[in-house]
Order: sequence, then C-alpha cells, then structure tokens
Amino acid sequence: MSLLRWLGLARENGSAAPAGDEPASIRRIAEQLEALPQDQARFLAAFSYVLARVAQADLEIDAAESAEMERLVGRVAGLDQAEATLAVEIAKSQTRNLGGTENYVVTREFRRVSTREQRVRLLEALFAVAAADGSISSLESAEIYSISDELGFTRAETNSLRTRWRDKLSVFQTASED
Repeated sequence: MSLLRWLGLARENGSAAPAGDEPASIRRIAEQLEALPQDQARFLAAFSYVLARVAQADLEIDAAESAEMERLVGRVAGLDQAEATLAVEIAKSQTRNLGGTENYVVTREFRRVSTREQRVRLLEALFAVAAADGSISSLESAEIYSISDELGFTRAETNSLRTRWRDKLSVFQTASED
C-alpha cells in the first residue's frame, strides 16, 4: 500500500490526490523504509523530516547535526545504523529540495499521527539537533518556535523546554563572551 493511501490522500483508483495535498517528502522517506510497519514508517518519515528542517534552518547541516539526527531516528524507531542513516539522508535531501513548500504539510502530518508525548519528544529532539554543533543559532531557534506552534505548543511550553538548552543558545554565548 502506498503512503498516499495511508495518509488518505490517494483516490479510489490509486492515483494521487491533488499535489497541494500530497506530502511528497513523507512518501519518499517512507518508501525507503518499506520493511517497517506502515504507521511506524509514516511516523518516522515525518519525524526525520522535521529534524532535518531544524538542521537546515541556518542553510547548513553539519556532520554533528547529521550524527545527532541519526542517533535520534535510530533510537526512536529502533533502526540499525544503516537504516537510520538512510532515513536521515533522505530527509535532509527532501528538506534541502522542498523545504519551503513541504515544511508545514509534513509538520501538520506529524501532529496528526503522533501523541502529545511524542510531540514533546520531537520538540526536545529539535533542540538536541540544533545544539549538536555546539550552538543553537537564532535561525534554528526561530524555526523551532515555528514548528512548536505548528505542533500546538504554547510559547510558554516551548520556553520551558528551551531553558534546558540556554547555554547552547548563540545569543547567550555571544553575551557571555563579551
């Protein structure tokens, strides 16, 4: 069964729903993870994409961010290193190529298929990915706030999680260096 059918975006004849409704990024990632149960592949595809969305916020995904994404994806999905690397590489590619057009759609889909607890874990993971290179840039922080809004978190809830990462926020690192 295709991911479009799982998401309810395929027509009865199997053709895709209009392109505006199709989260192509999720479909491409999940197709590579066909060995996983359908719901798990859909969840993992969206989770991986949103992680890559934050890493790409400053227009550069470095090795430390990639490694952290692989670790998180492997842990969340119980994947081996090769599978986690594959999921992350596809997510990074999709984010680079389609980011602006798919970001909201994919994040909305993650919200739909996840529990509140899973969304909290994703938000924590977003901070971990952004901090993997030693500093959370203002662009990464802004992207995390956008995602948290899309996931249904209040500003206060996001700020509460953000306090754990205060020493990694670039604005505070610069201030402490002065």
